[in-house]
Amino acid sequence: MSLAESFRVQEEPYYQAQGREVALFEAAYEVRLPVMVKGPTGCGKSRFVEYMAWKLQRPLITVACNEDMTASDLVGRYLLEDGGTRWLDGPLTTAARIGAICYLDEIVEARADTTVVIHPLTDHRRVLPLDKKGELVRAHPDFQLVISYNPGYQSLMKDLKPSTKQRFAAFDFDYPEAEAEARILVGETGIDAERARALVKIAEAARALKGHGLAEGISTRLLVHAALLMRQGVEPGDACRVALVRPITDDADIRNTLDHAIDAVFA
Repeated sequence: MSLAESFRVQEEPYYQAQGREVALFEAAYEVRLPVMVKGPTGCGKSRFVEYMAWKLQRPLITVACNEDMTASDLVGRYLLEDGGTRWLDGPLTTAARIGAICYLDEIVEARADTTVVIHPLTDHRRVLPLDKKGELVRAHPDFQLVISYNPGYQSLMKDLKPSTKQRFAAFDFDYPEAEAEARILVGETGIDAERARALVKIAEAARALKGHGLAEGISTRLLVHAALLMRQGVEPGDACRVALVRPITDDADIRNTLDHAIDAVFA
């Protein structure tokens, strides 16, 4: 198996389009535009990228960004070995060499001095300088860079520079409308439509509290977790408390409010 084949998404991921994002992404890929995917936690950003990699039949290399990530973590470094040193490509360099889609998840979590290394790859040059190695990697014709982040978490200290943002085509994601979200739960978990709609009602109640005691509402991802527990025979109230309410808040009043909503929906 080739290196590129080892990074391929082998089976079609479940994804339900909310609009024209699939066709627009395909158009962006045709001209190799870098893509930025923005939206709240658990709304399907990563699943969308995974689905598009499968649909386009391109390898996918995903990097979970964090504040400790250095430029070397992305591009590569020399490793000490018996008898000398050996260069090891980082995930970004690997993707550029083999023509993969490189997905930098939650890019704003990375340090600003780390993210600037993507600049030469995201304009007409499509190159990646490896300063430590003295090499200039020219991106494979099939290479594409995709980044994502949650605008709700951004601040003056955690946001992308305009010089970075303006290199990307941007897609805005949000939680699906109620019927679409219920269909996603049915398709993803096999739960019946009635219970799927009930879960969505609880999510809507929690999302209405965002900014009023909740930093984030209940995500589609958490609804999937609750549905899976219910499929295992867990009582709906218990499944919702464990999968929906307890993960998002420790505030007793908000917990009580959402617990009452659960009891009312599943009465």
